[in-house]
Amino acid sequence: MHFIDQAKIFIRSGTGGTGAVSFRREKFIEYGGPDGGHGGKGGDIIFETVPGLNTLIDFRYTQHFRAPRGKGGSGSNRTGAGGEDLVIRVPVGTQILSEDKEHVLADFTVPGERRVFLRGGDGGRGNASYKTSTNRAPRQHGSGWPGEEAWVWLRLKLLADAGLVGLPNAGKSTFINATTNAKAKVGDYPFTTLRPQLGVVRHQNREFVIADIPGLIEGAAEGAGVGDRFLGHIERCRVLLHLVDATGDDPIDAWQIVRGELEAYGAGLVDKVEVLALNKIDALDEKAVAKLQKKLAKASGADVMLLSAAGGTGVDAVLDHLAEAIGPAPDTVAPDDNDADEIEWSPI
Repeated sequence: MHFIDQAKIFIRSGTGGTGAVSFRREKFIEYGGPDGGHGGKGGDIIFETVPGLNTLIDFRYTQHFRAPRGKGGSGSNRTGAGGEDLVIRVPVGTQILSEDKEHVLADFTVPGERRVFLRGGDGGRGNASYKTSTNRAPRQHGSGWPGEEAWVWLRLKLLADAGLVGLPNAGKSTFINATTNAKAKVGDYPFTTLRPQLGVVRHQNREFVIADIPGLIEGAAEGAGVGDRFLGHIERCRVLLHLVDATGDDPIDAWQIVRGELEAYGAGLVDKVEVLALNKIDALDEKAVAKLQKKLAKASGADVMLLSAAGGTGVDAVLDHLAEAIGPAPDTVAPDDNDADEIEWSPI
C-alpha cells in the first residue's frame, strides 16, 4: 500500500429536485385544484473519520465526488425523494484545506466523527404551494436550489504521541525498530527513511505511538533534501525525541541545524517538550561520550541522555522520559503496527 498524505479532490452536493405542476381531476369530485408536490432535497457531502485508515491512497484514483440530486415532485402532493448523502471516509488526523491551502476548513481528530461539509440544495416548491385566493390554478413551480461545490485539499497529519527528529543517519529508524514492531528501513547512507513511519511502544504496562519522519538537513524549510513537508506529521505530538549522532562531525552543529529548521517551520514545534539524546554512544569511548554530553548540554541548556538504539543501552530510560512527558494515555484508537509496516510512501 502506498502512503499518500495529500490529495486534491472536487466535491459537489446534490441539487434539489424540481417541484411538480399538477392538478387534481377525479370523477365525481366537483372541485379540483393544484396538487403538485415539492422536489426532494439534494444529497449532502459528509466526511467521516474511520479508525484503521492511515493513508489517502483512495483519493489518488478517485478525485471527483458528487452527491445525487433530489427527485422531482409529483401529483397528489407527493414530495420527491431526497438524494442520498455521499459519505467520504478519511483517516483520523485528516485536515480539509481550501484550494489555495491558506485556510483549514475542517480538522478531524476523533475516530467516528461525522461532519456535513456541503449541504444539498432544497427541493423546489410544487404548484400547490402557490395557490392563493386570487390565483386558484397556479402553474408556477420551483426548479430546486443548486448544491454547493468546491475544490479542496485533504492533508493527513498522523496522530502520534511522540515524534522522532534529527539529521539523516541519526539512528531514528533503528530506534523505532528497537522499541516497536515497525520495520523501518535502516542503511548506512542519508535519507534511508523516505516516508513517515508509525510504531506502537509497549512500555511499563502502557502504550503510546511514535512517529518517525525523514531526516532534516540545513535548508529543509526552503526545500532542501526532502524538505519540511513531513513535519506536519509531528505537529500533534506531545513530545519530540531529538536524536543526535555522537559519531557525527559536529554533534552541536547537528542539534542547532534541526532546531533551526523546526523554528523556521513554525506551528509550535520548537516550543514542544524535547527529550534530547546522544545516540550511537557504543561507537565511542566513555571519555569522548562524556565530553560530547557536557558540550551538548551546555549548548542546549537541557539534560542530554545517552543512548545506543542498536545496542539497547539507555533505551528504557529514554522511553521512561517519553512516557512521563506524554502523560496519561488518551482515549483514542492507536494505529495498527502491521498497517504501518505495509505502507509505502508515494508522492502525488
